[in-house]
Amino acid sequence: MNVPINHPVAEIFSQGEEVITGQVTDTNAAWLSQRLVEMGFVISRHTAVGDKLLDLISLLTEISQRADFCICSGGLGPTIDDLTTEAVSLAFDRPLQLDPVALEQIEQYFLGRNRVMAESNRKQAYFPEGAIRLDNAWGTAPGFAIQHKRCWFVFVPGVPTEMRHMFNEQIKDDLFKRFVLQSDKLYTLQTVGIGESELQQKINTFTLPDNVQLSFRATAEQVQTKLLFPSAMTEVLINSCVTELSVMIGDAVFAIDKPNQHPTDLIAVIDQLMQKNIWTLSVFETISQGLIAAKCIGQEWLQSTQYIKTIGEWNTEQQGDLSDIAQSIAQQIKAKQATDLLLLQLYQGTQQQFQDKQQSIVIYNVLITPQGMYQNTTTVAGPIKRKQNQSAIRALDLLRRVLQNCAINTIK
Repeated sequence: MNVPINHPVAEIFSQGEEVITGQVTDTNAAWLSQRLVEMGFVISRHTAVGDKLLDLISLLTEISQRADFCICSGGLGPTIDDLTTEAVSLAFDRPLQLDPVALEQIEQYFLGRNRVMAESNRKQAYFPEGAIRLDNAWGTAPGFAIQHKRCWFVFVPGVPTEMRHMFNEQIKDDLFKRFVLQSDKLYTLQTVGIGESELQQKINTFTLPDNVQLSFRATAEQVQTKLLFPSAMTEVLINSCVTELSVMIGDAVFAIDKPNQHPTDLIAVIDQLMQKNIWTLSVFETISQGLIAAKCIGQEWLQSTQYIKTIGEWNTEQQGDLSDIAQSIAQQIKAKQATDLLLLQLYQGTQQQFQDKQQSIVIYNVLITPQGMYQNTTTVAGPIKRKQNQSAIRALDLLRRVLQNCAINTIK
């Protein structure tokens, strides 16, 4: 692996039988990866090992020779299956020694909760010779740090809340002192209503600058196009590159996240636009079955919602052009609820088509504004829950595109 200058190699090591058997999802590794990449580390491996002493010893020995930094979560508890500290002692030939301060902290933890400390908890106060204790104010297991060969190791409890507190308050600042770190700059183009293959097709002629990494990540609601720029690249070149890519993709881009920024979701963008113009919205749903309203829960601009299975339930005699049907429904809703915008989702198919994962269905979305009507037709497929979610997202995306791209003037 080619490691950029000032980008030390890091590994993340999770210990516990419950992790490798799938009983527990390893959220620690994902959380730590994001933080370390933001700081400027290159993550080379995620490894999980069960409660087997020889496997732990072997992995620790390997990591000490190939990584600059390793953080390990789990295996610091008081029971016989918590083997991390013993494994470090044997792998690095460092005998275990009692840390009186750690023992007192553990005793005080139980005393403060009017509980008797079990003898097995003394085990948590022993560290390999030369290790630095990492205090844990959120649980009984202190962590520790130690250098062996090439690698600086940090060991923390596997409980996510304890691990995160210890990383943020004790470990992060120390890493900046120990390593020369220059973080790369990650820009993420958030898109909706477009798949990965279509995205790739749109940007096929895009010339990627040297040392810039391009990647995609698809979720149930959106696709992320990621650009990772070297730390030394100028803001002018970065902005030019991001702008060019955004233009090529088009109005499927609803937000561009900059480095160290939490991912922006579709509702957050809509909320900002609605609040900026003090608009209100009514929603009429069919196939999403109330999910549009649920995604907008708590938003003051959402004034009213209605849900029916198909438009036939609204008026069994209403047939013909969906545009005319939408106007008819809109007039009846406006007579009861005066809002600036009205978002309608219409479906003329059958419930059997909706429930059959082998059949795709066509949704007709309409946004009625004081200036006129905006509409699109979208096809969704797959299992019933995917159809429900995609139909809600596509309707909301019509609202977002109109709000971002069109000048709507409301009459108050």
